Amino acid sequence: MSDPHPARALEKEDKRTFLQKVVEFIHPGPDSPEELIETLAEAESNDVIGADSRVMLERVIRMADMTAGDVMVAAPRMDLLDIDAPFEELLRVVISTAHSRFPVYQGERENIIGILMAKDLLKLQRAPELNIRALLRPAVFVPESKGLNDLLREFRGNRNHLAVVIDEFGRVAGLVTIEDVLEQIVGEIEDEFDIAEDEGDIFGLADHTFRVSGDTPIERVAEAFGVAIAGSDPEESFETIGGLIAHEMGHVPKRGEQTVLAGLQFVVLHTKGGAVRWFKVAPVAQDNTQSP
Repeated sequence: MSDPHPARALEKEDKRTFLQKVVEFIHPGPDSPEELIETLAEAESNDVIGADSRVMLERVIRMADMTAGDVMVAAPRMDLLDIDAPFEELLRVVISTAHSRFPVYQGERENIIGILMAKDLLKLQRAPELNIRALLRPAVFVPESKGLNDLLREFRGNRNHLAVVIDEFGRVAGLVTIEDVLEQIVGEIEDEFDIAEDEGDIFGLADHTFRVSGDTPIERVAEAFGVAIAGSDPEESFETIGGLIAHEMGHVPKRGEQTVLAGLQFVVLHTKGGAVRWFKVAPVAQDNTQSP
């Protein structure tokens, strides 16, 4: 009887051949991670493996020496929810930051009492009598020295996607997500905010503010908000709003930083690769407008 899935059988055969080639190439085997990485580079140059495969394998090797502290979001940059805040304030933070999970604290930011899923706020909206504490999920705490390999294994095992990182003194040092770990292997993971430029760059939000892509042309922002946008240095020329604001700030903006330009308040929402991917933008009152 003929194989009903000849293509699948061929695929398996190709995979075996690929592995055999790699094993034969590295035999008798490198003595250190550095030698293994050099061997992979040589394998790529000899067309044994592709460039993408070599990069991913190299990242896996290097990740063995990385810890939670290497990839975490530092504590000052964490987006937290206050258990005692009114529902409207919680909803505002969720909308403006657009995360799916939030550490929740009581009293001081150091006192994290659980994790709230953004989708669970819908339950509060439908049944305001519910206690938000009943919606909290246990927070997972890991030390800064936690190896990424072990952390990924735990994320997969307990189905948690976020952990609070603790320093050697037991204080909150930051947080790490499963996406932070996976990006060490596959590179930056595009999310729902990473929209192609031709699909849009300015979006209205529920709280009557706007989400603006950092690579939006300055002219586009000026036209959308009906303002004239210019930097403080007339000799400098910029094409994107992200480039102009970074110049005005004098450094690469970090999440949570804000400035006022041309009567508009720009709050950094999301950064990747040293550049601002998204701003939250809203007009400010005329008497509060000031140069950055």
